[in-house]
Amino acid sequence: MKTLIAAALATTALVGAASAQEISEFRLGILGGENAQDRMTSNQCFADKIAEALGVEVKVFTPADYNGVMQGLLGGTIDAAWMGASSYAGTYLADPEAVEPVLVKQNMDGSIGYYSIGFARKDAGVTSLEDLKGKKFGFGDPNSTSGYLIPSIEIADAGFDMTPGTFFGDVVFTGGHEQTIVAVNNGDVDAGVTWADGQGNWEDGYNSGALRKAVDAGLVDMNDLVQIWQSKIIPEGPFVLRKALPQDVKDKVTTLTANLWEEDPDCAYGVAAGDAKDFIPVTHAEYESIVAARKSKSN
Repeated sequence: MKTLIAAALATTALVGAASAQEISEFRLGILGGENAQDRMTSNQCFADKIAEALGVEVKVFTPADYNGVMQGLLGGTIDAAWMGASSYAGTYLADPEAVEPVLVKQNMDGSIGYYSIGFARKDAGVTSLEDLKGKKFGFGDPNSTSGYLIPSIEIADAGFDMTPGTFFGDVVFTGGHEQTIVAVNNGDVDAGVTWADGQGNWEDGYNSGALRKAVDAGLVDMNDLVQIWQSKIIPEGPFVLRKALPQDVKDKVTTLTANLWEEDPDCAYGVAAGDAKDFIPVTHAEYESIVAARKSKSN
């Protein structure tokens, strides 16, 4: 796969290293979902590698919510970001020429999908959505695919009215994946949704995703939690680059990122929020269904 990427980029290699200096800095955006310091720590090695490859300073931005990264990409103040499928779709709908998806996380089994996972505390006596009548349900961020868009559609389609006070006693936004996990674990909400690849063991928080990050950070013991719902498979969110960047800059960052699992698996683990097989090429076509779903919610 890496030889294919190298071949695809060969036509731009003659531009020369010096042309990366067409930019004076490179700005990497990190989606919300966990606290800013953890996001910085997980991605600092990645930022350092980009800085070395481009020969410019890399600034890491950790906005409080998903919309901050989306607006940064749309406004040209952020150059690259790992996005969720819904936040990418929202950015694309606002301006189809703003960013281009270039890579996606490949799971250990070779797939590029993940799931929205509904979960509750084991001692809450909740084992299914039916058990949540009159109880408090937590979504993450309005621009999250697995933390809002897909579960809000699929749970409603299953016959559960998401209007607060109808079936659920209340439906709230917690602010992000980590916040949802903590809120459920602390009993602030009775159940919530987050994301995971659905592979590996529940007690580990699966192989990758927000639950795995929470386990790694010591925030939760998965034995205290129980899964109560799972969505249909969702396409993993893409690594996007601002289209207006110089082509050689885009090529260097894409190649570096595509090679990350081979060259520095510890760094790749932080970027991928857990174990994965690789980062592989992806195009807009993979996200057309999410664009359609996002459109349907805005109508």
